[in-house]
Amino acid sequence: MTAQILNSELSNLIQESKRKQTDLRNAAEKSLDDLKSLRATSEAQLATDLSQRPNFITPFIIACNTKNAKFTGIAIVCLQRLVASRGLPRSRLKEVLEAFREATSSNLDVQLKILQCLPSLLQNYAGDLKGELLAGALNICSLLQSSKNGIVNNTAAATLQQLVVAVFDKVVAEDNIALEVPTVAEAPTESGNVPLRTAAFDAYRVFNDLCLLTESQRPRFLRVAGLPQTFGLELIESVLTNHADIFLRHPEQANILRARVMPFIISSLSDRLSFAITVRVVRILYTLLRRHLSILGSESEMALGLLTHMLDPDTAAWKRSLCMEVFRGLFAEANVVRQIYTLYDAQSGRKAVLGDLVAAFVRISTEKPNIIGLGHQSSIPSGSTDTSNNNSTDQAMLEATGIPGIISSPIASNEVNVGISTQWSSMRIPCIDQLDKADPPSIPESYIYILTLTCINSFSEGLAKFILPLTVPDEIKTRKKQSRPADAGTSSATSESPETLPHRMTDRIFSFKKNPVPLNPLSLVDNDLYEQVKVCAAIVDSCWPAILATCSTFLYSALDAECYHGLVRSFQKFTHVAGLLRLATPRDAFLTTLGKAAVPSSLFKSNGSTSTTPTTPSIESNSLFSNARGLLSVESLASSAGVGAERARQASLSDTPTTLNTRNLLCLRALLNLGIALGPTLDVAWLIILETLQQADFVLFSSSRGAGRSQNSTSPKHEMQSSADNPVLMLNFGAEIKAVETAASRLFESTVDFPDHSFVDVLSALCKLFGSDDRSTAETSAGALSPVARGSERRSSYSHRRIHSISTASPVQNQEDFFALAKLGDVASINIDRLMASRPEISGWTILTSEIITAMTSTEIASPVRLRTVEVLVRIVREAATTTSSLPNEERKAIQWRLLDTFRRALEPLQHEGREASVAASATDIDVHKVILEGFQNILEQCGETLLSGWDITFDIIGSVFIQADSVNPAPIGSRPVTTRSARLVRSAFGPLQLICSDFLSCLPGSCFLVLVDTLYKFCSQDDDLNICLTTVTFFWVLSDFISSRTDSSTLGPGLITSTEEQALVETASSEDVAASNAALWMLLLLRLTTVTADDRLELRNSAIQTLLRIFDAYGDQLSPEAWSMCIQSVIFKMFSSLEGRLRAISDSENSVSEKEKSAWIETAVVVLNGVSDLLSTYLQAISDHASFSNSWDNLLGHFIALLENENLDINTAVFKALRQILSHANTESDTPAKIDAHLIDKVWNLWSRGLPLASSEQQLTAKTNNQACLVAYVSALQEIYRLIQEKIEVEKIQRMLDLLRDAIQQANTETYSADVEYLTSLQTQVLMSLEMIRTDIQGVPSAMIIQASDLIALAFQRTEPVTTKGRPTYIALSKASVLLLESLTTAHASSLHIYTSGSLSRALESLSKPITLKYTFPIATKSLPPWQQATKTSLAILGAVLPTLAKGEVPANDVRDIWRHIVVIANGITSASVPSTLPTSTIQSDQSFDIASFITLRTLITPALGNPLIPDKTRRLYTESLFHTSFIHAPEPDDLPQQSSELLACLAAPRKGRTVDPAPSPRAKMAYLCLDTLFALTAAPQPDAASTLPHVKLAQAAAPYLILRAGLALKTYIADQPLRGRMPQPLSQRKELLCILRRLVELRCEPGAIPDTPNVESEGRRHLHRLFPLLGRMVRVANRDGEVLEWVGRALDVVGDEFGI
Repeated sequence: MTAQILNSELSNLIQESKRKQTDLRNAAEKSLDDLKSLRATSEAQLATDLSQRPNFITPFIIACNTKNAKFTGIAIVCLQRLVASRGLPRSRLKEVLEAFREATSSNLDVQLKILQCLPSLLQNYAGDLKGELLAGALNICSLLQSSKNGIVNNTAAATLQQLVVAVFDKVVAEDNIALEVPTVAEAPTESGNVPLRTAAFDAYRVFNDLCLLTESQRPRFLRVAGLPQTFGLELIESVLTNHADIFLRHPEQANILRARVMPFIISSLSDRLSFAITVRVVRILYTLLRRHLSILGSESEMALGLLTHMLDPDTAAWKRSLCMEVFRGLFAEANVVRQIYTLYDAQSGRKAVLGDLVAAFVRISTEKPNIIGLGHQSSIPSGSTDTSNNNSTDQAMLEATGIPGIISSPIASNEVNVGISTQWSSMRIPCIDQLDKADPPSIPESYIYILTLTCINSFSEGLAKFILPLTVPDEIKTRKKQSRPADAGTSSATSESPETLPHRMTDRIFSFKKNPVPLNPLSLVDNDLYEQVKVCAAIVDSCWPAILATCSTFLYSALDAECYHGLVRSFQKFTHVAGLLRLATPRDAFLTTLGKAAVPSSLFKSNGSTSTTPTTPSIESNSLFSNARGLLSVESLASSAGVGAERARQASLSDTPTTLNTRNLLCLRALLNLGIALGPTLDVAWLIILETLQQADFVLFSSSRGAGRSQNSTSPKHEMQSSADNPVLMLNFGAEIKAVETAASRLFESTVDFPDHSFVDVLSALCKLFGSDDRSTAETSAGALSPVARGSERRSSYSHRRIHSISTASPVQNQEDFFALAKLGDVASINIDRLMASRPEISGWTILTSEIITAMTSTEIASPVRLRTVEVLVRIVREAATTTSSLPNEERKAIQWRLLDTFRRALEPLQHEGREASVAASATDIDVHKVILEGFQNILEQCGETLLSGWDITFDIIGSVFIQADSVNPAPIGSRPVTTRSARLVRSAFGPLQLICSDFLSCLPGSCFLVLVDTLYKFCSQDDDLNICLTTVTFFWVLSDFISSRTDSSTLGPGLITSTEEQALVETASSEDVAASNAALWMLLLLRLTTVTADDRLELRNSAIQTLLRIFDAYGDQLSPEAWSMCIQSVIFKMFSSLEGRLRAISDSENSVSEKEKSAWIETAVVVLNGVSDLLSTYLQAISDHASFSNSWDNLLGHFIALLENENLDINTAVFKALRQILSHANTESDTPAKIDAHLIDKVWNLWSRGLPLASSEQQLTAKTNNQACLVAYVSALQEIYRLIQEKIEVEKIQRMLDLLRDAIQQANTETYSADVEYLTSLQTQVLMSLEMIRTDIQGVPSAMIIQASDLIALAFQRTEPVTTKGRPTYIALSKASVLLLESLTTAHASSLHIYTSGSLSRALESLSKPITLKYTFPIATKSLPPWQQATKTSLAILGAVLPTLAKGEVPANDVRDIWRHIVVIANGITSASVPSTLPTSTIQSDQSFDIASFITLRTLITPALGNPLIPDKTRRLYTESLFHTSFIHAPEPDDLPQQSSELLACLAAPRKGRTVDPAPSPRAKMAYLCLDTLFALTAAPQPDAASTLPHVKLAQAAAPYLILRAGLALKTYIADQPLRGRMPQPLSQRKELLCILRRLVELRCEPGAIPDTPNVESEGRRHLHRLFPLLGRMVRVANRDGEVLEWVGRALDVVGDEFGI
């Protein structure tokens, strides 16, 4: 590429110089030939070949000297290319420089190309370009710099600066090979001349000439007419900046600085030079102070003093700004600050440069309070250019969170800026960097303040960066490389977003000594940096008052967010360094100030003061801060801000509810971070942090309450604005609150790594914060308090609040105590391992628990505080128990005892008998007690299985709810009242007991079981909570189960238990004999439970009864007969006795007992009887084997009788059920039956046969009783009794049974919601079952049984009251069932003469005749077979069985007549029926068919037996008369029937009027025809081949009159009615009846002896027609138109005529 360019340019040069410059053309042609002759393969090879041809550049040098612009331009391009490629011959460098110098007058392009060549020339030919050649090169730049063209001028200046720097670059290279380079000259120094090498000598001469030129003197080496002073200063600065080390290594250069540069700078600063000069001078000074302080000691001292002096207010603002910018840079380099302090402040006799400087910061910060917006609290800066969203948002946040009125009024656009803000307090380009300005720029009035803040920030940052790494132990440094340092002081207060803090907190892993106490750097004597550490400590110790004063001023100024955050950050770091260096005074002073900024006193007082408190003297007048020149008082600094504005601000603060704002929270977070970082070293300073945190919590709590009260006072405009901004503002504020909470959590979590003594310091501070000093000693004055420990008068006001009465303490006043309590609990939870691992007095457990117990039991403390205190204690103990559950047994045993003893100690003051407390305090005592009990329960739930010791304390805690508690030697059962301290405590105390009984019985030591039994009894006996009583009863079962699991069947033998008295049992249970102890404990448990069975509460005693019986039932198989006997006598019968006593008491008329209570005790009696019966029946075999069984049986029956005497149905029912159940297991056919002797059974019979167990008259009058169940039980018991006595039973006992059974049936009420029409009642069923089981093989028993069945049948048909009467059974189903029983009894014993002679058969037929006779007139209908049909069937069956026996003639006549009388009644009942009109026809027909069949059967049975002469004629007439009345198809007129006083047939002759209304035929017409046929059959003579018998004649005589009357009435009706019909036909039914009678009359041949002969007429078989002859004659006259009737009438007359012989 180079060859092509040169070739082209040489060709151009030859072409351009053909005519005018022959020498130039020739030289160019030669050089072109040389170029073409080269065969270079690369650029480097070409450059090397060209550099060896000196004449090659001749045409270029000639071209430059021609001053022809075209030639010069071509030459400069070629030379530039050769310089860049190192192709210039070194021998001709001087000529090249001369050519460049000649070409400087050419055009702009050439000048710029020359300036481009010079740096390359100096770089590529550095070894050759020295001395005069170097000066020549620099001279070329100087010439071009003087050009009027700005481009050339500036380019030349930059090139010159580059060349000068390159000169010093050569020195650096030369120094690296100093031994290889010889010296060539000498230069003067303060100690004489020093030899110099070439590059160093050139640099010395160049720099010296630059200084001379800057001072407007003539240079000695450079051939430069002059340089602009500003440019000279820039060149000096460039050299000093780029090669500061050269001035430190080369004394000749340092001498120039001392001899020329520093004097010039000092004089320049003293003079009133222009801004441009001053800026450059200050920049040089800044560089020297940063890099060359060590070689310019005295000069720098003077310069620093001068800079500090220039900070005075009378200095120009731009000069002050320049000075502060210098200091800003110096403070940014911590090593420079330390160096300044070491050189000056630490040296005696020298000026305290650093001290004066920080003191100047104090003056600056206070000189114009209005400018920085100094006030009582930090605020947001404001001004006419305030358009930043950040600031407006921050201002809105402050107003929204409690600082309205500070700078909240509208700011006019022409107002000055107030406060420090990066928006208007900063300069985009600092003054020291504005080199292009000739005049000073406009300096913001607050610019110097923001520079001061920056200096403070840098100062603190430098100290922290140096000190903090030294405090980390070596073993932790490696770990910190992998994770974020735990030291919170190294991070800024705003470097973490609030959102990330909670996540970081959760990553914390608890461990002891992971972060030990930070090292004190002052103890690192062997460290290389030890001296520097001492310097830092001296800096902090000497400068902290001024730094504190300055920071305090700015903390209460108007700063924007960035400035304020930086200030807090620096404050935090300075405090951190002081703490790490163990400088307690500055550390505590800074912590106190930071705490004040976090919670300003104005906020605290406005929220916490309810009344005016006495003014306390300021602690600053005689405090450690007195050396800070009195500048720490914010009030004094703000006094010059204007009285009017201050008053307005105070009014705004006083009228508006205030709270913490984001600034306060930022300070609070910084304070907490310091606590995290310095925790183990804080000692008493912990109180400062904790008190501040407490007060912040108090203010937030108070303001939240105040916000609710002042909500309605907000103006509409403010409402609209706040509603628009509220979501964002509250989000930000909430994030700050969250960040503070996170920091506070980290602070307390860090205590886990503290040594014990440091942790005790934390606990002590928290206890003081909680106010233990106020409770234990008199209130001390504020002046006597340490400023470090108290920090302000707030503690005094807090102590003053402590003396308020409990009744007047408000929630706001209690908030501080709540905070302290919460933190005590948090610290204890975090350090729970420490508290348990060490001895109580070393770990802090004693301090912690004593403080909490004292507070929670004090009646002078507000109730909410006491409750919160006990909650903290419970939480601590619970966490301790959980944490130590995995420790070895021995360690865990001691800790568990300590934890439980803590609860006991906490309860002891509450149980003191002489404790005096108000009603409110007593209520609080109960609440405290309750919380402890609930916490104790929680501990048992978590750690009960691992509890090794303290079980005795456990029962002390549980028993603390009872006022009388003597668990070791309890009084006899029921001898003392069990009183609780409060009903509210019972459930809480019961929870732990429930856990013990449910899960931890196996963990209890043996000595605790007796206490457990007593405790269970107490909980059963208390009357505050019935549910607890009921649950406790179940625990008796659980405990019994547990004891029985360790007890065999022989344990309850009499050999182990000699007495069942309670005191003796207690002594035995306390003995060391395990078997006897278990037996006594079990028996004592049963006795206690037995006592509970007599409790006044129904549910409780019933539950106790059931549990007691359940215990017996569960372990009855394990009990021996001796054990059973003991339990029955001591427990069962005792329970009966107590029950009987209570029943007698409630039955006493003198005692006013409610019905409800009576019913309850009756219910209990039932429960006892049912349970005891189940128990005794189940284990009757084992019980009966004991010798005392007979006595026990007598006692049992005695108790039953005593209970029956109460005459209560429920009790009576239970008694007989129990009796039946017990007897059902006696004398059975099993392999091992229970044997009960006959005399014992007789006693049972005597009990049963006493009479029916009916209710008392009082009970019947006062209640709707239903005795069904009672009588059922009574009858059911008979079945078991009969089973046991049936083998030797007597008829008298059976008769007593039958009487009582009948009485039971008659005395029984109806069952509820049930009728005994279709189905038997339970009682009726049991009675019939009892009747069926009775033996009938005993003489007299069948008759008695038949009579009993007959009576039961008749019950349904003996009703005297209306059918609708309620309360009495219908007995219908019983009657039907008894009919069947009667049938079976009678048919089975039909051959027994006794049933006839005893009247039982007659009674049976009589009872059967009643339903048959009633038939449809019985008012109750049944769905099944009607009673009359059942009775009809049974009657026929019985008659079929007994009539043969009657026919034998063995039965007495009277009995026969009585029996036949009832048979005739039955027969009459079968044929007759009063049919209701509503009865369906189908039913009528079916019933008629049934009756016809039954009558036919009966007629067959009784005919001709009814004609027996022993039977009275009256009975037979009764039978035929019934047939007569039933045979009417149509009802006759009443006058047609015979009257009582007249003869039977006299009515036939009486005339009768006709009727036109035809009567309806009978619905039972078939039965009527059957009866009519029966009359004809009874009257008819026997067959011709058969002779008449007396029975037949008797029957015919009884039937004949009624037959004649029946036929005559039919004829008489026809005679009377037919004429009135005219031509109308006779009704069909009447015609059929008439024809039937006429036909039968004609056909009948009657018994001759049945009808007497007609006078003067003799006839054998037609006498009936003789009696009817008059009527037949009259019919002839009437029936003249009725041929059929007339024909039959004619036939009858023919028969009569035949008899008359006509």
